[in-house]
Amino acid sequence: MTELTAGLGPSSAGVLDTLVVGAGISGLTAALRLTQRDRSVLVLEHQERVGGCITTASGEGFLWEEGPNSFAPTPELLELAVEVGLRDELVFADGNLPRYVYWRGELLPVPMTPGAFWRSRLLSEGGKLRLLLGAFGFTPPAMGPELAARGGEETIREFFSRHLGSEAVERLVSPFVSGVYAGDIDALSASAAFRRMANMEAQGGGLVGGAMRVLLARRRDRAKAATKPNPQIPKPKRGQLGSFRTGIQALPEAVAAKLGDRVKLRWRVEKIHRTPYGTYAVDVATPEGLQLIEARSLLLTVPTQIVADLLWNLAPEASQALQGIYYPPVACVIVAYPTDAYRRPLDGFGNLIPRSAGLKTLGTIWASTLFPGRAPEGWAHTINFIGGATYPDIAQMTPDAIAQQVDADLRQILLKPDAPEPKVLAVRLWRRAIPQYEIGHQRRLDTVAAALERLPGLHLYSNYIGGVSVGDCIKGGAAEAARIDQYLAGGSH
Repeated sequence: MTELTAGLGPSSAGVLDTLVVGAGISGLTAALRLTQRDRSVLVLEHQERVGGCITTASGEGFLWEEGPNSFAPTPELLELAVEVGLRDELVFADGNLPRYVYWRGELLPVPMTPGAFWRSRLLSEGGKLRLLLGAFGFTPPAMGPELAARGGEETIREFFSRHLGSEAVERLVSPFVSGVYAGDIDALSASAAFRRMANMEAQGGGLVGGAMRVLLARRRDRAKAATKPNPQIPKPKRGQLGSFRTGIQALPEAVAAKLGDRVKLRWRVEKIHRTPYGTYAVDVATPEGLQLIEARSLLLTVPTQIVADLLWNLAPEASQALQGIYYPPVACVIVAYPTDAYRRPLDGFGNLIPRSAGLKTLGTIWASTLFPGRAPEGWAHTINFIGGATYPDIAQMTPDAIAQQVDADLRQILLKPDAPEPKVLAVRLWRRAIPQYEIGHQRRLDTVAAALERLPGLHLYSNYIGGVSVGDCIKGGAAEAARIDQYLAGGSH
């Protein structure tokens, strides 16, 4: 066994400041922020590439995503993109592109304005009135023996049924949850998966009144901390979604390039030891053999099943809590057809499908419309998601069978009866796709946090903690870097 700690920037007695396990966007962001604070950092990734589930691919003139397909252009994400040289590579989709829900055999646009809301056929007149009354605070209290047994924690169905009514849940909330979490509204926790909405309720006055109070508070906070805006940071229009000309994978690759040889691929952590000096000694399998790395702090940004294995000897209660977080299988299926094979122009962001519609596909991104130039002339391709918590059997199907199921669903929704067979560009099955913020999720995280209090310097961050979007992961990674830097500045060893 050899020891590797030299040549990695400022360190003390050959010990790294921070070892980051996992080169997804959370870990890469944290590592970059720590190096900017003159901390010695090493990032280990067991795969042959960086980015985690962010996966861009191309072929036959098409460009597509097999993981996240776009991102909300948050300030933290845009700042990072500019910082790593991708400002001119940013592309933004038209924020006015409609989103559709497939309901009773039709694609109906999600209403985005008051006028569109009243004209919409997605909800009945009674459903619209129920939604408005609930949104403005006319809601029944959360109560019942089952709820009390859970400590008052509501499922998404319970929370939104109480606030917006059952129609809105079935036709708006459920499809949205399928698109974001691939989840089950009867299992997911409203306070964990929709934390902002739960906070709005806590402000009083219904969801609308709470949202106004939260918005005013944010404006006051921004005014107090007002700094001169960076002219290099783009200012997207409201509702726009972003990507890069060559796909989202450009971002983690650019961050990794900035970090240089601090990122090690095909390096897998085998075991973590706590030393008598308060540092961490880590056994790492590398292409050159077993290495021993010592660090003052450790950041684990990998999925829970890996973290649980690594923490079993150090913090068994944390390991057990992490094992309780469920990741359902989801397949991402990219198929293309000639443009004249579609019943209608693909003039929107895409469509979501309520589970009550009886189709297997969760939703479809109209990729060729969202970011033009990603398909050859005369062709249009879609990114389709199938599986999730309500259809875990997808993990047992062959790629051909998965593609056939998606094609069958598309023929009901988008394609003409005589549409040709699809050009199947990719079928990517993520066997453990998106962490589910189920009932008890926050209690699991609290158990983990309490266990880590006994292991100062050991930190966790990933999409099972602060949100599943790319922007959430970047924001959380940067915040974790600040906490680690604070620990290193005043930590006792």
